[in-house]
Amino acid sequence: MSTKDEFFAHIEKGYTTKGGFITMGAAMLDGETVTNALVKVPLKTLNRHGLIAGATGTGKTKTLQVIAENLSDQGIPVLLMDLKGDLSGIAEPSPGHPKIDERHEKIGIPFEAKSFPVEILSLSEQDGVKLRATVSEFGPVLLSRILDLSETQEGIVAVVFKYCDDNKLPLLDLKDFKKVLQYATGAGKKEFTKEYGRISTSSTGTILRKIIEMEQQGAELFFGEKSFEVDDLTRIDEEGRGYINIIRLTDIQDRPKLFSTFMLSLLAEIYSTFPEQGDSDRPELILFIDEAHLIFKEASRALLDQIESIVKLIRSKGIGLYFVTQNPTDVPNEVLAQLGLKVQHALRAFTARDRKAIKLTAENYPISEYYDTKEVLTSLGIGEALISALDEKGRPTPLAATLLRAPMSRMDVLTDGELRSVIKNSDLVGKYNKIIDRESAYEILNEKIEKAEKEAEKERNKPASRRKTSTRRSTRQNPVIKVLTSATFIRGVLGVLKKVMR
Repeated sequence: MSTKDEFFAHIEKGYTTKGGFITMGAAMLDGETVTNALVKVPLKTLNRHGLIAGATGTGKTKTLQVIAENLSDQGIPVLLMDLKGDLSGIAEPSPGHPKIDERHEKIGIPFEAKSFPVEILSLSEQDGVKLRATVSEFGPVLLSRILDLSETQEGIVAVVFKYCDDNKLPLLDLKDFKKVLQYATGAGKKEFTKEYGRISTSSTGTILRKIIEMEQQGAELFFGEKSFEVDDLTRIDEEGRGYINIIRLTDIQDRPKLFSTFMLSLLAEIYSTFPEQGDSDRPELILFIDEAHLIFKEASRALLDQIESIVKLIRSKGIGLYFVTQNPTDVPNEVLAQLGLKVQHALRAFTARDRKAIKLTAENYPISEYYDTKEVLTSLGIGEALISALDEKGRPTPLAATLLRAPMSRMDVLTDGELRSVIKNSDLVGKYNKIIDRESAYEILNEKIEKAEKEAEKERNKPASRRKTSTRRSTRQNPVIKVLTSATFIRGVLGVLKKVMR
């Protein structure tokens, strides 16, 4: 048997699957495609997360597009975080090209051009279905993590949430939260000290400055009503295909704090909402996080711990997370170790640091008798990648240099008119794009302060002999202890994150 025949049998054995699967392309040996030596990834392992990595221009985005299309065809919904703005073309079929036909002839599978059901979502002022969450739903633990607060400051945030629970004050947006903080050390200082202990003005000042910093990154657009319901990410169209939900993030690339805030809120909400799946034959939802280094680069240690915990646990809900970045070293080792599917496009060795990164990357892949992994990493062409997945028993598949199939949809952005048409035909725009600003903590406290000022003015205008005096002494208690003894503190996202952190 020739080496090529042996290699074909090696790939066939390693990538045979009894259940549903997606086909990535055909394996290559010595730079040549072995037609029909197909690299397949079982659907049941796709909730074990994954990585798509490679240098700029090597085809990472097209690989993301291929996987998303094939998942949609299998009835599995997808969420894409599009920071570069080049994924909206999924809503239109590929115009085709002779090079695409040539590629698919080498792979051994026919090419079919088609469009896919797409929903355009937005975190900012860009057009699309608006994604929002209330401060109350976000919860004190996650809010403290995002703001990178000290233990004392976290206690104050917990007190604010407890106060609002006790006094039926809705915390909807950041304006509400800031108002309660200001009230705690201003007009409501005596009330707070009596019920929850003294709150430091310097600590609340620090928290306020961090909130303002987050607002400057556009967070005020995210916090508020109506809250997005994550079940709307799992819709199936009339043909049985999963919706591909595309979040347009092109205008927040330089605002990683907002990006991280949204992502963690979304994952926490999904974790709390979706039921346990156990050993299912297919995932419920797959999320692709493009430019993933933006999350990890700005994250505090506490925030990284939170991400790592969620990555470990969320797969039990049938959710797969796929990080797309230039180099695997952009992803913390604790997260990298949780990723079952790895698609590694070419890396470039321009410097000693690059060569070291290539060596480390090669060590993350199974040893192969057919490849010198370090050499292959620098010689892969556009639309080619090293792939290592998990088989149906959770074992790593053989390493395969793969000629990837082409996207079935357009490999370009929609025109403005096409984009408007997709948004106009959305079933979700009417549900989420109406701004709601009902009475909440901000308005209620303003009214309370105004009433107190009027009563104080009346008291000042009374004769001295009729003025009320008080000799009651306030008690002081550690606010964190007082809050943690209350059952109402365990609520919303906080309840989720307490489970995650165990």
